[in-house]
Amino acid sequence: MPAIFKGMSITLSHFFKKEVTIQYPEAKREFSDIYRGMHVLKLDDEGRERCTACGLCALSCPAEAITMIAAERKEDELHLYREEKYASVYEINMLRCIFCGDCETACPKEAIFLTPRIVPSEYKRGSFVYGKDFLVEKKDERIDISKRQTPEVLSFKKDKTKLHNKSFTI
Repeated sequence: MPAIFKGMSITLSHFFKKEVTIQYPEAKREFSDIYRGMHVLKLDDEGRERCTACGLCALSCPAEAITMIAAERKEDELHLYREEKYASVYEINMLRCIFCGDCETACPKEAIFLTPRIVPSEYKRGSFVYGKDFLVEKKDERIDISKRQTPEVLSFKKDKTKLHNKSFTI
């Protein structure tokens, strides 16, 4: 009998709790500052792609959602890519992605980040394979990812004598 009364008291207590349903899209849920949403391929300060097609993000991805094809930079593409090698094809299959952030951690050039943006819903599976046309951030619409970085990384970036893609001593 005591178990029945305890169960009934728990059930009755739920009647008086605040409603937790969010009326999306009229009301939007607040996310954490480090929420892992849609990916973005970052540009450097001069508007060039950071990705050097090293493949570490694809190797670290447990879901094998990232594919890329590397290419050599041509002389007339100096303003587009900052390294000699770049990803001519970079695709993420969002149906396979588990949003773990391993690609972000593995990237030595800080080229890929998970943003607080929500992945849009679609009706067709092919629409969920995002290429560079969808992933690379626009020059006039830069995405702030500073909240996803540790204080050590942010202080390192402020020191202009140490560029993040060059070796240095501590």
